[in-house]
Amino acid sequence: MEKISFVKMHGLGNDFILIDCMKQNLSEPEKFAIHYCNRRFGIGADQLLLLYPSNIADFKMRIFNADGSEVEMCGNGIRCFAKYVWDRGLSDKETLSVETLAGIIKPKKIGELVQVDMGVPEFQPDKIPVDAETEKAFDLLIEIAGWHAKLNCLSMGNPHAVIFLEEDPKNFAVSKYGPIIENHPIFPKRTNVEFAYVKNREEIIMRVWERGAGETLACGTGACATAVASMVKGYTNKKVTVHLLGGDLVIEWADNGHVYMTGPAEEVFEGTVRVPQKAL
Repeated sequence: MEKISFVKMHGLGNDFILIDCMKQNLSEPEKFAIHYCNRRFGIGADQLLLLYPSNIADFKMRIFNADGSEVEMCGNGIRCFAKYVWDRGLSDKETLSVETLAGIIKPKKIGELVQVDMGVPEFQPDKIPVDAETEKAFDLLIEIAGWHAKLNCLSMGNPHAVIFLEEDPKNFAVSKYGPIIENHPIFPKRTNVEFAYVKNREEIIMRVWERGAGETLACGTGACATAVASMVKGYTNKKVTVHLLGGDLVIEWADNGHVYMTGPAEEVFEGTVRVPQKAL
């Protein structure tokens, strides 16, 4: 049996099991995620975050969804990752460089909050990826269970399909339409799905169906994708507050083309679990 130490964290209620793999080895992280992200039979989390040393950055982060699938990037997750690093004294840098499958991401300490340079949005369909014949995959009309939806697709290191609604999504059937869109055949790697309402030029209300995790209380990359899509369509200014079920994120699309996300990260508790060495 392996004794694995972990920390439970969250960013706006989007919660994580974080394991420091610089001082312990976690074999079969996919199986660990499936078992321990379960809220009834495990610790409970939307995602598993793993911290490793890196040859090209200060640290490396791997992310596994609750269904065991590995994903490129998680905006709320990297804020929690950075807070863990700073709180444990692993680095005294105000700005970290973190290797991810989406490239080098740079979280920065802003008082009690964390600001993350999320990089440049990607609109080219084959790089999102989404099966679309247009140069930009906006206003893609698809029918889902009798509902005609307009998808605005882009990547923030991972794929997103943003749908703008005419009213607050608080009563919208996210759990009905989310999984159908996530697994729609036009998305070869599945997609995250955002249901958004533009309240005014500085505020957006959003709910999110995350690929491999279901509806979560917040999604950092999803908030960025939604903000960028609203800006491209001329609905909002270049800096907005995105209201999610778990709280607020401030998203700015700067003149240098980069998207900056600012929000909180919280540690909940730490503990240990005993894991079979070969299989769970």
